[in-house]
Amino acid sequence: MDKSELNNHLLKYGFEPALVQEIYDNGRSKKVVAGEVIVKPGQNNNYVPLVLDGVLKVTRHDDDGSEIFLYYLEGGDTCAMSISCCLDNSKSQISASAEEDSTIWMIPIEYLDSWIAKYQSFRRFIFNSYRERFDEMLLAIDSMAFMKMDERLYKYLLDKKQSSGSFEIKKTHEQIAKELNTSRVVISRLLKQLENEEKIEQSRNKIEIL
Repeated sequence: MDKSELNNHLLKYGFEPALVQEIYDNGRSKKVVAGEVIVKPGQNNNYVPLVLDGVLKVTRHDDDGSEIFLYYLEGGDTCAMSISCCLDNSKSQISASAEEDSTIWMIPIEYLDSWIAKYQSFRRFIFNSYRERFDEMLLAIDSMAFMKMDERLYKYLLDKKQSSGSFEIKKTHEQIAKELNTSRVVISRLLKQLENEEKIEQSRNKIEIL
């Protein structure tokens, strides 16, 4: 990826030309395929991922391997939890994987402090990322604490539609159940209920939101 392509992705943030040059000179482009894990729980991260194209899925895992979906990262987003771990030099507590084929820009952690101090636009970008991810995690907590499972499922489907830009969701019942930390039987029953309510249509390994 050349500098002009990267600049097109960063244009909406109002990054100073000098900052764009530094990001280009010191970072690198990385293409990931759907399902590929970018950040693993327990690892030390040397890079912060900035999504240029595609969608990343961020989840939290317990000691037994159970998974809870937190939020999606779309084009232009970065993971505030990864930034926090990098700045604290602590191990990652989340997992980030490619929901679809994606292009990310890997920013080395050693530049974060100086760029935050040096560039107002980058400082604003980091703070906004923290706020947006915090709001999304609050929504995830609210859905687990206050929503019934059918409401959580429908919200999950709508979030997936918004992040991917497609009304078709290519997920198995088992995959959805794992991300919502419930059983496949429950998900199958609730999806059938949503289909009877004419909110979705189902076919093999595909759900279409109406």
